[in-house]
Order: sequence, then structure tokens, then C-alpha cells
Amino acid sequence: MQVYQRFASIISLALRRTSLCVTPGATPVGSYFLHNPSVEERLMIEVDRLTKYYGNHAAIRDVSFSAEPGQILGFLGPNGAGKTTTMRILTGYMPASSGTAQVAGYDVFDASREVRQRVGYLPENPPLYREMTPYSYLNFVARIKGVRSADRPAAVERALVATATDDVARQPIGTLSRGYKQRVAIAQAIVHDPEVIVLDEPTIGLDPKQVIGIRRLIKGLAADHTVILSTHILPEVTQLCDKVVIISRGQIVAEDTTDSLTATEDLEQVFLRVTTSDVAADEEALAEESATQAAIEEAKAAAVSAKEDALNSESSSGEDR
Repeated sequence: MQVYQRFASIISLALRRTSLCVTPGATPVGSYFLHNPSVEERLMIEVDRLTKYYGNHAAIRDVSFSAEPGQILGFLGPNGAGKTTTMRILTGYMPASSGTAQVAGYDVFDASREVRQRVGYLPENPPLYREMTPYSYLNFVARIKGVRSADRPAAVERALVATATDDVARQPIGTLSRGYKQRVAIAQAIVHDPEVIVLDEPTIGLDPKQVIGIRRLIKGLAADHTVILSTHILPEVTQLCDKVVIISRGQIVAEDTTDSLTATEDLEQVFLRVTTSDVAADEEALAEESATQAAIEEAKAAAVSAKEDALNSESSSGEDR
């Protein structure tokens, strides 16, 4: 009995150290990175007072929000509001200056490797290799993300089928349409079956038919994943997202379910209302820039005029002599 207890203790310790603790009911797809214990009982994403400085400039300040398992969260904000900075911190691409963030129960800073194993990231400009086929590219990405060689074919096949790119799996990526390239980019974000998927402008530059296809794909992903969707297309958020977080000038100005946030006004009205300071700041900066440019032009004109006067004066003096 003592030998058994000791053996069980060693196995339990080994599992904790390798982060391979299995949550009952969890089904990994082509990956050995399993769920953190009891993760379904907690929030999938928890961000608390996250702050990031670039020199003396605070890109984000005290950013806090959360997302539940299986939720699609719309992350909105004007250009330069701090969306990309926040997403890069959450996906382990950069550290924060202060604050905390947890993904699937793991701390982004203290357990960066575990977080990156559980996050799929689609940047606005995805890194695709034109000479590779979708199949070879996804196999390459799966290997980089740690999917075991025995599991890779199934993982790649599932990602291809999920994104409806299996029919072009053997064609060079460079020959594919914009819509198919975007699907391949999404496939690389899900090939290791992450619990959290972060999508930055997934439908940008697509035609209406392609947009509809990508939206259906995102909706389907939410059945088994938590999705953060950053986009400037407000109707897209209304159609897809269960929850909305709006960031303005580096701070969260709204966070609620889509239904609650749009109960008395549409999302466009909400967005304009809570980001008015951004609009005012942009107008003020534009006016200041225009005034500065006008002053520069005026100074240039004055300098040219003074130079012409000086030349005329010299010419007149020479004629007098």
C-alpha cells in the first residue's frame, strides 16, 4: 500500500511539473497540451490593471477585462487605442510594464510557455510562406508549436477541414486568393488546438462572400474555444460577439455583454459616445498640426520675402553707385 501511495505521489508530481493535468471531458485535437485543472470553473481570460509603457508614453493604462470559456469577445477601439498592444501581451509577444493577465488559468508572465501553447494568434499581417502549400505550412507550424509528430497529420487535417482549405491543401499559398490565404492564416492559429484564439482584423480586405465564410468559421470555433476578435467593423461584432470590450486612449471605457450594451442604442452610437475623447483629441491634434504647418509656411514666405527685399536693396545700391 505504501509503495502504491508513493508511486501515485510521484506520478502526480510529474504531471504537475509537465503541465499535463487532464480536465475531465477535455478532448485535445492533435496536441498534447491539455487543459489546466478546473479551468472550466474559472474565467478563461483574466486581465487586471495591465499597463504598458513605451518610454514615457503609456500605450495602455490599468486595462482590466475578462472572458468566459466558449465566449466570443469583441475588442474594439480607435486606431492607436491600445488593442494590438493588449493582444500582444496576452499572446506572449511582449511583456507588460505592470498588472497581471491569465490565460486558461496560467499567468502570462510567470508561465509564458504554457500560455503560448494554449493561445492561437492571427496578427493583422499573418506570416505566410508563398512557396509552401497549406499542408506543408501547417505541418511546419504544428511542429514549431510542439504538436507531437504522431499527432501532426491529424492536427493538420482537422485545421484544413475546419477552415475549408482542404481542397487547396496541395497548392502553393502564393497562388491562392486573398480569402483562402486568410483561411490558411486562421488555420495556423488553430492547428495546435488552443483554448484561446486571438484574431486581429480577420476579415480585412475580403470581399462580401469571403467575409460571410470567415464569420461562419469564427462562430463555429466558439463551440470549443474562447475567441478574442479585434475589428473595426461594428456590425461584425454585433453579429458574432457575446461580449464587447471598448478601449479608448489606452483605457477600457466599456465592458458588457453585447445584448446589454445595445439594449437602448446600437453599437455604433455606444462606440461614438464612449470614444468621444479620442475623436476630440484627434481633432485637436489635427488642428494643432494644421496651425503649425500654416505657421511654418508663413515663416518660409516671410524669409523668402525678406531675402528678395535684401536682393532688391543690394541691386538698388549698386545702381546708385
